[in-house]
Amino acid sequence: FIHQERTKNNINTTRRIDYSQSTTMSGSNAPLYAKRSLRVINAESDDGSTEYKRQVHKLSTSRLHTLATQMSYRLDEGHGRCTYHIGVEDDGCHSVLDYSAVSESAWVLESIARSLNAVVLERKMIQNEIEMSDDGKLKLVDNINDVLVVEEPPVLSSGIDGFNCEDEKEEKSCGDDEEASKKKSVRKLSAADEAYTRCELTIQRVETHLLDPSPLSLSSLSRGSSFADGVNGAVEASTLSNLERLKLSSPASTSCCKEESKVAGETNDTQHTVNTVEETLSTRNIRVAVVGNVDAGKSTMIGTLTTSFLDDGRGSSRTSIMKHRHEIESGRTSTSSSHLLGFRHSGEPIAGRDKIRANKMKTEDEIARESYRIVTLMDLAGHEKYLKTTIHGVSSGFADYAIVLVNSRHPPTHMTQHHLNLCCSFGIPIIVVFTKIDGCPEHALATSKNELAKLLKSPEIGRRPFAIKTEQDIITSMGKLHTLAPTIDISCVTGEGLDLLRKMLFSLPKRRRHEKKVDRPFEFLVEDIFLNVPGVGSVVSGFVNAGELNVGANCNVYVGPTNDGTFLKTVAKSAHVARINTSHITAGQSACLAFSLNKELRKKLRRGMVVVQESPTATKEFDAEICVLKGEGTTIRRSYQAYVHILNVRQSAFARDIQIVNNNALGLPPSHNAKEDTEGIVLRPGSRAKVRFEFAQRPEYIRPGMRMLFRDGRVRGVGIVTGIPQ
Repeated sequence: FIHQERTKNNINTTRRIDYSQSTTMSGSNAPLYAKRSLRVINAESDDGSTEYKRQVHKLSTSRLHTLATQMSYRLDEGHGRCTYHIGVEDDGCHSVLDYSAVSESAWVLESIARSLNAVVLERKMIQNEIEMSDDGKLKLVDNINDVLVVEEPPVLSSGIDGFNCEDEKEEKSCGDDEEASKKKSVRKLSAADEAYTRCELTIQRVETHLLDPSPLSLSSLSRGSSFADGVNGAVEASTLSNLERLKLSSPASTSCCKEESKVAGETNDTQHTVNTVEETLSTRNIRVAVVGNVDAGKSTMIGTLTTSFLDDGRGSSRTSIMKHRHEIESGRTSTSSSHLLGFRHSGEPIAGRDKIRANKMKTEDEIARESYRIVTLMDLAGHEKYLKTTIHGVSSGFADYAIVLVNSRHPPTHMTQHHLNLCCSFGIPIIVVFTKIDGCPEHALATSKNELAKLLKSPEIGRRPFAIKTEQDIITSMGKLHTLAPTIDISCVTGEGLDLLRKMLFSLPKRRRHEKKVDRPFEFLVEDIFLNVPGVGSVVSGFVNAGELNVGANCNVYVGPTNDGTFLKTVAKSAHVARINTSHITAGQSACLAFSLNKELRKKLRRGMVVVQESPTATKEFDAEICVLKGEGTTIRRSYQAYVHILNVRQSAFARDIQIVNNNALGLPPSHNAKEDTEGIVLRPGSRAKVRFEFAQRPEYIRPGMRMLFRDGRVRGVGIVTGIPQ
């Protein structure tokens, strides 16, 4: 939302710069300004997908970035398609420019479009709209059939090695179609100074990776590259078949395009239908939790994978993804954060460094638009004092898989055991990564692997380590991740093993099928809040757990519960997914929602809330069937207090009632049975029971089927919510 407001400001800045670069009214240039009063189209609107430009040339790098941001805004407004009118003033009047000036401006805008992963579908050159009157003044032509409209091929996307304005073009008249077809002839676009020209560019964003990065960087444009040099250096963006598919990729024809491709039986990568960002971020988005001890190198590994740059051994990679200053200074992650790693159809990772903007990171929306498949890496804290933050991150993160990092130079610690138990408690498959193998003694690495193998084979975890050395080992391990724990040796300094890890991540199948929950009532879990975003208002971020929602002025939702158990009725004005403005969100996506709330109601927002469409109810009590984990001795009886994690909800709760579950029917030995003493039922490690919990502070939104975890310092047990008392 902040990005959107800045974009609007950039648009206003763009217009001011355009006029500052234009010819002024002073001196001998006053007659030229007077000529620019012939209106050919309607005036420009601040909103929408249409942009007017007089001329774009001799631009600085900062100015090019401003134009790129402006084009991205217009593409978002047009849902992936926008129109540029070159040689036209903001009020719709003709700019009275010759062919060469308009053609050069069109080339610059095409290059900017390529840097935004977009192509030019249509390029129209229009001449003969203005003629000289008998008194020597310019006027609009009387006969509209005399207007010359020529469709030129897009320079960059068609692979043309050059452009000669003297080439013969086929005329298209603006008059009646039948009469124009009779007068159809081959004519030339004039390059004379008196041949006043304007251009219409239709630009389409490519939602999947159908073209390579821009053939000419923005920095090259700012250094004054000529028009001919830019065209000669252009690389073919996509095949003609890709361009034809792009023309069919409008919202009205997307479904038709998909059906035709199914009938045709297209199978190879070049014949994929145009996939939307929405599909990529929901059905092809794999969420991976990254856990490990404080010195294992979690943030460094994520930074190396997402930026495609190796670490210098002193923490250069981790600084690119850390959120707070104290994290950078101490090297310890204290909060949960998510980072996108994109892949193309072939499995090639998308470089996190922007090739167009030399030393800048690609934004989430750029990665999402270029990717066919996305892996969301959730960086969690490793230090023991942040264990509750890590537990909440795993509980509310809906992770498909977990990567457990182990420092190869030191044996696994008790925190590694806690993280393994935590992941297994939620049924998350595990991938073990040994880090810092560069310069690690062989005996130290062997000791670490032996100690970890003992942990994996313990009854609480029940996994068998499987070393990944080749691509064939990756194929072998797929489908067996609930019994195997693949292990990979990597070094973020030398790059050893990183390619295998990337291929492993790309090969992971989607485990959670959120698309099957689209038909359920809408349920959005709030993970973070922003009370006052400038120009937007209150914003919440979180995860769409079920259903779908079309935001807008008529989208009424309920947000809560508040401290008194009530829900706030409000309007979901707009939504963002991976910093992309959208009107529709669906199950399986991480999104942001903007609400229409006044200052008093904003103060009631908090983490752990839920957003639903149907009027919900909150409860302070719930029933759950729990299992006490084996390990350190603990006893649970009535009035036992623990900290409960239920998805995004976390709060202290009391055990109000306990009922024994028949452990013998589950095959457990008698020693694991819960026993009843003079003070009531006592639960011991390994026993199962039905327990009624009561929240200590405020009501929460709970429904049957949610998975829960409770702890009193460390994880004590897991369970499933079975019912809500009436």
